[in-house]
Amino acid sequence: MSYGKMNTFIDIMEKVSNKDSAGFNAPSYNIAASVRAYKEERHGNERWANMAAFTTATALFRFRVIPKLKITTEYLIKEISDGNFLSDEGDDMYNIVSVEDVRGRGMYIEALAEKIEGSVG
Repeated sequence: MSYGKMNTFIDIMEKVSNKDSAGFNAPSYNIAASVRAYKEERHGNERWANMAAFTTATALFRFRVIPKLKITTEYLIKEISDGNFLSDEGDDMYNIVSVEDVRGRGMYIEALAEKIEGSVG
Protein backbone atom coordinates (compact mmCIF):
# COMPACT_ATOMS: atom_id res chain seq x y z
CA MET A 1 0.00 0.00 0.00
CA SER A 2 1.56 3.25 -1.05
CA TYR A 3 1.04 6.68 0.44
CA GLY A 4 -0.57 7.72 -2.86
CA LYS A 5 -3.60 5.56 -2.11
CA MET A 6 -3.72 6.59 1.55
CA ASN A 7 -5.30 9.96 0.88
CA THR A 8 -7.96 10.10 3.62
CA PHE A 9 -7.12 11.68 6.97
CA ILE A 10 -8.71 9.98 9.99
CA ASP A 11 -8.75 10.27 13.76
CA ILE A 12 -8.93 7.06 15.76
CA MET A 13 -10.87 7.93 18.91
CA GLU A 14 -12.10 6.28 22.07
CA LYS A 15 -15.39 7.19 23.71
CA VAL A 16 -15.23 8.36 27.32
CA SER A 17 -18.24 8.98 29.56
CA ASN A 18 -18.07 11.99 31.87
CA LYS A 19 -20.69 13.02 34.38
CA ASP A 20 -21.82 16.63 34.22
CA SER A 21 -22.87 18.76 37.19
CA ALA A 22 -26.45 17.41 37.04
CA GLY A 23 -25.25 13.78 37.16
CA PHE A 24 -25.94 12.92 33.52
CA ASN A 25 -23.43 11.05 31.40
CA ALA A 26 -21.98 13.29 28.71
CA PRO A 27 -19.92 11.39 26.15
CA SER A 28 -16.63 12.85 24.98
CA TYR A 29 -13.94 11.52 22.68
CA ASN A 30 -10.20 11.17 23.20
CA ILE A 31 -8.09 11.05 20.05
CA ALA A 32 -5.73 8.07 20.21
CA ALA A 33 -4.10 8.72 16.81
CA SER A 34 -4.39 10.86 13.68
CA VAL A 35 -3.26 9.01 10.56
CA ARG A 36 -3.60 8.74 6.79
CA ALA A 37 -5.72 5.86 5.53
CA TYR A 38 -7.05 4.20 2.41
CA LYS A 39 -10.87 4.31 2.39
CA GLU A 40 -13.19 2.17 0.32
CA GLU A 41 -16.96 2.69 0.41
CA ARG A 42 -19.28 -0.30 0.20
CA HIS A 43 -20.33 -1.10 -3.33
CA GLY A 44 -21.46 -4.09 -5.35
CA ASN A 45 -18.20 -5.70 -6.36
CA GLU A 46 -17.09 -9.28 -5.73
CA ARG A 47 -14.96 -8.44 -2.71
CA TRP A 48 -17.84 -6.85 -0.79
CA ALA A 49 -20.11 -9.74 -1.80
CA ASN A 50 -17.65 -12.14 -0.17
CA MET A 51 -17.79 -10.12 3.06
CA ALA A 52 -21.52 -10.77 3.43
CA ALA A 53 -21.07 -11.63 7.12
CA PHE A 54 -20.41 -7.95 7.80
CA THR A 55 -23.72 -6.63 6.46
CA THR A 56 -23.59 -3.54 8.68
CA ALA A 57 -20.16 -2.41 7.44
CA THR A 58 -20.37 0.54 5.05
CA ALA A 59 -16.68 1.37 4.64
CA LEU A 60 -13.25 -0.22 4.80
CA PHE A 61 -10.25 1.66 6.18
CA ARG A 62 -6.67 0.46 5.75
CA PHE A 63 -3.82 2.21 7.59
CA ARG A 64 -0.35 1.52 8.96
CA VAL A 65 0.02 -0.16 12.34
CA ILE A 66 0.43 2.37 15.13
CA PRO A 67 3.14 1.33 17.62
CA LYS A 68 1.92 0.72 21.19
CA LEU A 69 -1.76 1.09 20.17
CA LYS A 70 -3.95 -1.98 19.75
CA ILE A 71 -6.95 -1.10 17.60
CA THR A 72 -10.15 -2.83 18.73
CA THR A 73 -13.87 -2.51 18.09
CA GLU A 74 -14.06 -0.16 21.10
CA TYR A 75 -12.57 2.65 18.99
CA LEU A 76 -14.32 5.00 16.57
CA ILE A 77 -13.03 6.45 13.31
CA LYS A 78 -13.63 10.08 12.41
CA GLU A 79 -12.99 10.93 8.77
CA ILE A 80 -11.46 14.38 8.33
CA SER A 81 -13.05 15.61 5.11
CA ASP A 82 -10.89 18.65 4.30
CA GLY A 83 -7.60 17.65 5.94
CA ASN A 84 -8.14 20.21 8.71
CA PHE A 85 -7.91 18.33 12.02
CA LEU A 86 -9.34 21.27 13.99
CA SER A 87 -12.62 21.48 12.05
CA ASP A 88 -15.74 19.49 12.97
CA GLU A 89 -17.79 20.44 9.92
CA GLY A 90 -18.57 17.75 7.36
CA ASP A 91 -16.74 15.00 9.23
CA ASP A 92 -18.19 11.47 9.21
CA MET A 93 -18.00 9.13 12.21
CA TYR A 94 -17.74 5.34 11.98
CA ASN A 95 -18.08 2.49 14.51
CA ILE A 96 -15.43 -0.17 13.97
CA VAL A 97 -17.09 -3.53 13.33
CA SER A 98 -14.03 -5.68 12.60
CA VAL A 99 -10.24 -5.26 12.84
CA GLU A 100 -7.73 -7.44 10.98
CA ASP A 101 -3.98 -7.49 10.45
CA VAL A 102 -3.46 -7.48 6.66
CA ARG A 103 -1.68 -10.70 5.64
CA GLY A 104 -0.48 -11.20 9.23
CA ARG A 105 2.68 -9.16 8.69
CA GLY A 106 2.06 -6.50 11.32
CA MET A 107 2.40 -3.64 8.83
CA TYR A 108 -1.19 -2.63 8.04
CA ILE A 109 -4.55 -2.75 9.81
CA GLU A 110 -7.81 -3.24 7.94
CA ALA A 111 -10.91 -2.01 9.78
CA LEU A 112 -14.45 -2.57 8.57
CA ALA A 113 -16.66 0.20 9.87
CA GLU A 114 -20.30 1.24 10.02
CA LYS A 115 -21.20 4.87 9.44
CA ILE A 116 -22.95 6.56 12.36
CA GLU A 117 -26.05 8.33 11.10
CA GLY A 118 -27.49 11.17 13.16
CA SER A 119 -31.17 11.21 13.94
CA VAL A 120 -33.33 14.20 13.07
CA GLY A 121 -36.23 15.18 15.21
